[in-house]
Amino acid sequence: MDSDTKTLTTILIGLGVMVVVIVGGVAAFTYFEQSQKSRLAVTVQSDSISADRTHDNAATASSAEQQRRMFQFNVYEGKRSNFNPDTAYEPGEVLIAEPPAGFEDKIREAGFGVLEHIRLGRLNMSLVRVSTPSGMSVEDAIKKLSIVLPGVTIDANQQYEASAGGSAIAGSNAREMAGWDTLSPTCGRGLVLGQIDSGIDMTHPALVGQHIEHQAFTKPGREPGPPDHGTAVAAMLVGKADWGGLLPGAKLYAANMFEINENGKIVGSSIGLLKAIDWMATKHVDAVNLSIAGNDNKVVRQAFELANKEGFMMVAAVGNWGRADKPAYPAAYDFVVAVTATKGSELIYSHANQGQYVDFAAPGVAIYTAQPGGGGKAQSGTSFATPYITAMAAILNNAGKTPTPNDLRKALSTATRDLGTPGRDDIFGYGYVNARPACK
Repeated sequence: MDSDTKTLTTILIGLGVMVVVIVGGVAAFTYFEQSQKSRLAVTVQSDSISADRTHDNAATASSAEQQRRMFQFNVYEGKRSNFNPDTAYEPGEVLIAEPPAGFEDKIREAGFGVLEHIRLGRLNMSLVRVSTPSGMSVEDAIKKLSIVLPGVTIDANQQYEASAGGSAIAGSNAREMAGWDTLSPTCGRGLVLGQIDSGIDMTHPALVGQHIEHQAFTKPGREPGPPDHGTAVAAMLVGKADWGGLLPGAKLYAANMFEINENGKIVGSSIGLLKAIDWMATKHVDAVNLSIAGNDNKVVRQAFELANKEGFMMVAAVGNWGRADKPAYPAAYDFVVAVTATKGSELIYSHANQGQYVDFAAPGVAIYTAQPGGGGKAQSGTSFATPYITAMAAILNNAGKTPTPNDLRKALSTATRDLGTPGRDDIFGYGYVNARPACK
């Protein structure tokens, strides 16, 4: 072999090694379950829609493929949420974070009264829920208290909605929708998940025998809200595999923050959310699912910042208001990973919010979900996309690979398929997550 041939051969071998290294780097994220020592990996999966895109106009496209595409375009997505975050708060009361010594005398002189003292022990934070003077609006009450207690964090007792749209006309369960249906029925063993949502029906066949602990955080004198939404989300996260549970082997701590107010309306307040966050933080969950949406709130933000410093991994729905001018919280906080919903794996859910805070996209339209009483129905919404990313977050966080939300974003962004405008955008974020656990 002459010298030129040897040089060419060396170059080709070097290129081959580089290709192997690059391909190996795409395979993602393993962790070992401490209890079973069995391998669970997150790996990039091929996507049939992506692979078929160059053949959309080919005469050889199968009838089944054409029908699937027509379903994606025509499936009913439900109605857009009419929730107004700017006016959604508990009337006649406000919240004070870390009130100073002697504050009670000062606020009483201004016509306010103390309704409840709250200690968030795990977050090391004190709150007070106070009543406003008769005839004073919540906005004016906040301004007044800010004068009486300068420098203190004060805000409304914000209300939140569950990020679920109307029922869809048809659908597959969560596992089938994302191509996870071949995974082990014990996938997720050793993981600990959390959800802050509505109540759940523990007698549902999807949840009986699963590892779930549930607790309600409602205002004194109010009844917990119905368990419809929470049952659906819990079954997606840890329900039995034949009901579509993504990680059936995981343990779930489920907190109910929704209740029925004096007018018979279902509401979820900041107080319920904060009590749930504090309880959840004591359980050392690998990731918590927040399929809820509301306005920004100074008191909630402060508590979430503390939770983030404690290493609390939070994943939230971007909301179903169909707006690009109004971010939904907690998803829009920098330390929360925000999830939008797709119809199929290429089209955006038409009611999903948009904005710079959107991180990832996952299936969220026409997903068959468990419902209280033992049955189920197909539903749509960013609520039902969020559990996919929560599952991934739990796996990676448990493995110690993503100690911060930015670490999680970086890790999952290597396993996404770009949609919409090239690069990260305000509709799909980094893109559709093309990853799945590889459970043994």
